[in-house]
Amino acid sequence: MSTSAVLHSEWIKIRSVRAGFGSLIAVFAVSLGTTLIVFPTVGQSQAENGGDPVLAAFYALNFAQIAAISFGATAVSSEYLNHALRVSLWAVPRRGQLYGAKMAVIGGAALAVGLVTTFASFLAGQAFMGKYAIGLGEPGALRACFGGAVLLALMALFAAGLTVLLRSGVAVLSLLIPFTLIASFVIGDVAGGAAKYLPDQAGRQVLYQNAPGTPGPWTGLAVLALWAAAALLAGWWAIRRRDA
Repeated sequence: MSTSAVLHSEWIKIRSVRAGFGSLIAVFAVSLGTTLIVFPTVGQSQAENGGDPVLAAFYALNFAQIAAISFGATAVSSEYLNHALRVSLWAVPRRGQLYGAKMAVIGGAALAVGLVTTFASFLAGQAFMGKYAIGLGEPGALRACFGGAVLLALMALFAAGLTVLLRSGVAVLSLLIPFTLIASFVIGDVAGGAAKYLPDQAGRQVLYQNAPGTPGPWTGLAVLALWAAAALLAGWWAIRRRDA
């Protein structure tokens, strides 16, 4: 089967699985919904307290990131229900081609939705900020919009690779969501600067106007890319070595 045909079939799979496609839509819906709730109510009062205005503009991405993780996990975990992977391998015997196409579609879909999400959330939030509003011309704002989309795509791929490795979306969600919401901040209090090299913390650096310390914005995103690459390589090893 040609690569384009495999890519098309993987996109059809994602669209047809409610949990996976729903999680992809949730990336946008959760971010915009949170923005429309938070910014009209407390946006200006929080801005009065100072802080990084660009980071504050992307507050909702903390929750969109959870949806991106869910998308990456559920888009893969459907292959392990009712031996669906066996059917996929019957249609596409080359495991590397199947795996590469699936990850390309997951990453591409998450990036496309991520771009719409970051720009829509930024512009919607600033509409309620009055005299504290910033535009896309604000230093760091445009970088954060593009970088935030890459962050969401990389977190989806990180979750997808781990799901192939563990063969369980539930296990990955049980691991990554608490880690992202709680554990990385707890570890940060203990480990200090080293915690900034954890996946979610490293990627978050790109959302700052002036990132504190190291790594810098793009370096932090590169660190997250290394985490995602490690997970994808582990998943590639698992799908090539294990029985379906």
